[in-house]
Amino acid sequence: MATVEFAFNNKVHTVTKMSLFQVNYGREPRIGFNIRKKGKNEKVEEFAREIKERHEKTRAALVRSQEEIKRQVDRNRKEAEEYRVGDKVLISMKDFSMELRKRAMKKLTEKFIGPYVLWQPLDTKFNSYTSE
Repeated sequence: MATVEFAFNNKVHTVTKMSLFQVNYGREPRIGFNIRKKGKNEKVEEFAREIKERHEKTRAALVRSQEEIKRQVDRNRKEAEEYRVGDKVLISMKDFSMELRKRAMKKLTEKFIGPYVLWQPLDTKFNSYTSE
């Protein structure tokens, strides 16, 4: 399981163009032997600044990605149709069980039933009504 986790965290993400390990720790993971470098280590403030910049870049990339996905989904989205008392509607049978459809074969069942006349609104927020 540790190998799978390492592989997942080491993979470069398509949106951020960085691995999860690099986003969180500011460097790629060490693979193999740990060879100590001679000389001064990086200052803590510089390291913290780099990590903060990486997080901000990652956040911005994810927000751009979410906006693009929302734009693509909203492209085909339509406003809900407003119904009024007295309108005639058909009810889709796709969510009803076979026992309620009263047919032995699925291909011979009706796709819609009705028309039904709407009587009284139950909840205008969810566009639900009582009918015949």
